[in-house]
Amino acid sequence: MKIAEVSKRYGVSTDTLRYYERIGLLRHVPRNKSGIRDYDEASCNAVEFVKCMRDAGMSIESLVEYMELLEQGDATASARKELLQRQSDDIRARIADLERALERLEYKIDHYDEIMAASERALRPGE
Repeated sequence: MKIAEVSKRYGVSTDTLRYYERIGLLRHVPRNKSGIRDYDEASCNAVEFVKCMRDAGMSIESLVEYMELLEQGDATASARKELLQRQSDDIRARIADLERALERLEYKIDHYDEIMAASERALRPGE
């Protein structure tokens, strides 16, 4: 699959894909005889993983570290798990923060509903 197709499929710009390859996030992207990238299933899986982790807020540095550990094989499984666990913990903390913010917003919305209802009642005296 050519880079433009991968870009469209995963919603990642071609410049970003090239950057990810240059910094080591996407390793071993196959090339055809002309030197043009020809993403295979493994490369596409790597793009999908990197996109998912970036969408989850994982830093480029942590992702590069993860991919370097992955290259080293099974001996690094616990270190990779630890990186992912930290990311999971960060996401859970962000979710908790968002839930608190959502509760506050809903409280304020309810408060304004009460204010608006009181204003409407005041405009209709005698009811």
